[in-house]
Amino acid sequence: MNAPVLTTARLVLRPPVMADFAVYAAFLATDRAKYMGGPHGPATAWDWFCNDTAQWVLLDLGGLAVTVEDRAIGQVAVCHGPQFPEPELGWFLFESADEGRGYAFEAASAMQNWALGPRGLESLVSYIDPANAASRRLAERLGGKLDAAAATPDGMPCLVYRHVKAALGAA
Repeated sequence: MNAPVLTTARLVLRPPVMADFAVYAAFLATDRAKYMGGPHGPATAWDWFCNDTAQWVLLDLGGLAVTVEDRAIGQVAVCHGPQFPEPELGWFLFESADEGRGYAFEAASAMQNWALGPRGLESLVSYIDPANAASRRLAERLGGKLDAAAATPDGMPCLVYRHVKAALGAA
């Protein structure tokens, strides 16, 4: 399967291209990546960027650049590499993304609908740092429910929000 291109009223979610790496790495180098164990240097940024891109070839899952008028403003992904016990729906916006406009919800909704719809998954999880109130609110807005029994990546302390196919459209 090739990575999909998903469109919403305001966004295009497309496969990452090399030109996206600079803003991706810049984001991971800032305090905005603190809920992802950051800030991170260029080597980690490259590892993660390549991981999210390669998963399309290997697992029919991966990351998509969130774009507004051809400008990358963040990423949304469904990833399930060896570090994740289950397919994870994740998202982040770069600093220049004009937060508060609903872009993260719009992008994550589109990815969730694709994964639980055409991609055929029955369930997704979002691994969220307990201190990340904004991501917790977004997971809940997407219909995610806390799942205290779910495994976490490498046993890391995080909250797990479960998104199920049956709840689509309820968000």
